[in-house]
Amino acid sequence: MSIDEKIQQLKQKLMGTLNATSVSDDPDVLEKYAMDETSDLKGDPWLVVYAKCTRDVSITLSLCNTYKIPVIPRGAGTGVTGGAVPVSGGVVLSLEKMNKILEIDTENMIAVCQPGVITGQLQKEALQYGLMYPPDPASLDSCSLGGNVAEGAGGPRAVKYGTTKDYITGLEFVLPDGSILQHGGKFIKNATGYNLTGILIGSEGTLAVITKIYCKLIPAPPVTFDMLIPFQSLHDATSFVHTLLINRIRPAVIEFMEEDALTLAAQYLGEAMPHPQAHAHLLIQLDGDSYSEIEPLLNKILSLCPVDPDTILTAESPEQKDRLWKARRCIREAIHTKSPVFLAEDCSVPRSSIVPFLTGVKQALTPYGIQSIMFGHAGDGNIHIDVLKNNMPYDEFKALVPSLKKIIYTEAYKYGGTITGEHGTGFIRKDALKQFASSQELSLYKRLKKAFDPNGILNPHKIIDSD
Repeated sequence: MSIDEKIQQLKQKLMGTLNATSVSDDPDVLEKYAMDETSDLKGDPWLVVYAKCTRDVSITLSLCNTYKIPVIPRGAGTGVTGGAVPVSGGVVLSLEKMNKILEIDTENMIAVCQPGVITGQLQKEALQYGLMYPPDPASLDSCSLGGNVAEGAGGPRAVKYGTTKDYITGLEFVLPDGSILQHGGKFIKNATGYNLTGILIGSEGTLAVITKIYCKLIPAPPVTFDMLIPFQSLHDATSFVHTLLINRIRPAVIEFMEEDALTLAAQYLGEAMPHPQAHAHLLIQLDGDSYSEIEPLLNKILSLCPVDPDTILTAESPEQKDRLWKARRCIREAIHTKSPVFLAEDCSVPRSSIVPFLTGVKQALTPYGIQSIMFGHAGDGNIHIDVLKNNMPYDEFKALVPSLKKIIYTEAYKYGGTITGEHGTGFIRKDALKQFASSQELSLYKRLKKAFDPNGILNPHKIIDSD
């Protein structure tokens, strides 16, 4: 049977079992699901299936497994490493309609959610009960919880509160053969068997499809206080991060932007940044039960900081905070506007290595005459490095990309770091994983993939090939 015949039979069976509106091969619909937010990457979906419940997911996977048709799970499509792109064709299984917060259990401080729930929606809903879901990816108003779990997403608050993996107490998931399993739940401690929840977090839809998520909540701090500190060098800025942490000051957020990022943000916004002469900014957020609790920390920061206290900008009101955060929040849009085609990396290095890592990358990129923008999470060493094509001919830039990646990854590993801190391996980094991971590690990945997905139908060509 040809692949076209298989697709037609699969389509008829899906439409006969699911609601007919849940399956589409309309060219306009397929075009929408051919891409996520990865720069310059497009796939070839054969069908799109909109799951409305766990049963829909189970039926779809079971049928696709029978026909050995690839399935590409998709949340909100905000990923940047090609995780939701059907690079070799297949059925896109969209979970966007599974978007209900099923329960907020205030007694156990657990939210039970479907995977299509937008992260910011959960945060807002939890806040109504005086609770907080701490993980805060930059795209929290558009990314989904299922995508966050699949990618192991992070965010600015990771320095104090951790990342997605630290707030997932259980998952319901469907294996490629359609089997429905649950691991964990509303309980916090679990030493039973293998940690299947931990294995699935960050697995990027290659092992199973997540259909229900148990999210740990914590009491929301009533007060937050933001500050922007200008530094004369990136070294001074990152050294101050160590000063804060060694003095038992753990802000909720410690973000940095280096000079080129500040310049690009100012151009995009059409206005000068605070302290435009600075070579680096730190954005710090403190939180607590009251201002009287925060005030001693603020005074301690002022006493330790090596810059003129009069240059430090502080913010308590929402309007003041928006002004301080404007540059950091717009940087991704600024990059897209300046250069729609660009290389986006998010290496993770030890905090003490941020400066030598970034300096080494900048120096290595200089001979290529291309613009690089660097910013990220100074509190945990997760650095975003974006290399812009700008006016370089497309073919010339694409030919350079493998060399640019090798420079960045080699520098990260040189300082004890790794390829990605929060965006995942996906499709665009799997070759780098092959290069930098040991043969034993790669072999274990393949055996794990085979155990979950014997026919290799789930999100093929992501993280590692099944061969």
